[in-house]
Amino acid sequence: MKDRTATPAEIGLRYLSLGHRLRKVVDDGMTAGGLSLARTKVLRALDGRGAMRQSSLARELGHAPRSVTQSVEALEREGLIERAADPEDGRSKLVSLTPEGTRALAAGTAAGERVLHEIFGTLDSGQLADLAKLLDAIDAGLGT
Repeated sequence: MKDRTATPAEIGLRYLSLGHRLRKVVDDGMTAGGLSLARTKVLRALDGRGAMRQSSLARELGHAPRSVTQSVEALEREGLIERAADPEDGRSKLVSLTPEGTRALAAGTAAGERVLHEIFGTLDSGQLADLAKLLDAIDAGLGT
């Protein structure tokens, strides 16, 4: 019996399934470290760009404004971010990291890096280089 070569669609579906599982494992590890992957992304955006309007934060994250509002409210209740009136537009609020948010971001990032190291650290340098090339090719195929 001859081995059948998988089709691009089959490989694509396998990749999507693996990506979903990988995201869950990373999110679980980060959550155990104190900050979920989604919450880390919000804090990372604020850390990288500084204070910004919620609408800009939503665009930055590629999320609907309502879902960002819910995240911001939860992060504010925990003292990780703060909202203040935008001096240029009193109807808008600027969102920024608090010192506690900066500490939480560092801890969440470290937890995520530990999980990723556990997973990808099992690959040797040649396998990592091959994977990087394959990911670059897939990214280029997306046209973005």
